[in-house]
Amino acid sequence: MLLALCLVASGTAAASGAETDAVIYVIRRGWHVDLGFAADRLALPLSSVLTALPGARYVVFGFGDRRYLLAPHKTVFRLLGALWPAPGLILATGLTASPEAAFGAEHVLPLHVSAAEAHAAADLVWRSMATAGGATIPVAPGPYPGSFFYGSVTDYSAVNTCNTWVASILRSSGLPVHVRGVLFAGQIWRQSARLARGDAEAAAAQWHGGAEPSEHTAELP
Repeated sequence: MLLALCLVASGTAAASGAETDAVIYVIRRGWHVDLGFAADRLALPLSSVLTALPGARYVVFGFGDRRYLLAPHKTVFRLLGALWPAPGLILATGLTASPEAAFGAEHVLPLHVSAAEAHAAADLVWRSMATAGGATIPVAPGPYPGSFFYGSVTDYSAVNTCNTWVASILRSSGLPVHVRGVLFAGQIWRQSARLARGDAEAAAAQWHGGAEPSEHTAELP
């Protein structure tokens, strides 16, 4: 599903400075990467997650192993168990400030893209989420206020990690990103740095990302 064919040429134009009117945020969080969108630019059906995140100005999505993320005790054995295929989970985090303010500007790469590319990326996030009757509901609270876990139709494994998921979405939305062999955060981060600034070396010193979004999450009323 995440490897549907798209026109790479349109992504190349956006990355090279052609007219753009939307932003996809690539966010480095330690060993994995998330994707973020401005809440007011999200359309249905993905914008339906805002019901659970009142006051959110931005929404960040990440992919992971369901067994590990929902485990009460995250032991090394559970971490190793994530190497084998198993159901995935989507973490949605609502931010009341920009991703740069929440995670630190050095851990965020804004990709200026066309509205069509941003819409395609958001649609691929939605298509990764488990739905029933055209809707999705949280399966558990997230690790901090203003975050929720949602079921996923995509399996997590050693060859389809959170970083593979991000690379697949960017590629399938039309951006010139390669997916094959992308397992680690540094691999997709360096590609994103080239798209954002045309400078592959700019990412070299940013190996460790901001693991948590400071205090800028969308508190529940």
